[in-house]
Amino acid sequence: METIRIGNGYDVHALAEGLPMWLGGIRIEHNKGFVAHSDGDVLIHALCDALLGALALGDIGLHFPDNAQEFKDIDSKILLRRCIALVQEKGYRLGNADCTILAQAPKLRPYIDRMRKTLAPLLGSAVEDISIKATTTERLGFTGREEGVAVYATVLLYHK
Repeated sequence: METIRIGNGYDVHALAEGLPMWLGGIRIEHNKGFVAHSDGDVLIHALCDALLGALALGDIGLHFPDNAQEFKDIDSKILLRRCIALVQEKGYRLGNADCTILAQAPKLRPYIDRMRKTLAPLLGSAVEDISIKATTTERLGFTGREEGVAVYATVLLYHK
């Protein structure tokens, strides 16, 4: 029987006008973007936490502190590559990832296939192993008021 590990991750970033919005490794056209030390890609950050958590390797803040100058404005795809390298060093591979984005705006359906195609090779997986869904919160809470975006991510890892 194969050894499996499950991890979940969560991330949230505030939104502000005039900043870029990077989500799932791609640029999203919107009048607001993420307030963050890095590029603020909440989807990738949640995936990183899920990968690290599955193997009890801590969290994204432990590996990439938000007060370290080397991570200022860093492309989150670099962080994801480093996390998947740690997973592989431990002898595991990604089985699948399931992510849910909570955002009132913009509508994300037109971007999801590009996100999946961008993330799959970074994770060493097939596109069909990466699920990304987006939902609003019906104008409730900070996401509903368009103050921020949140992402939940769950991963399944298999021992090689």
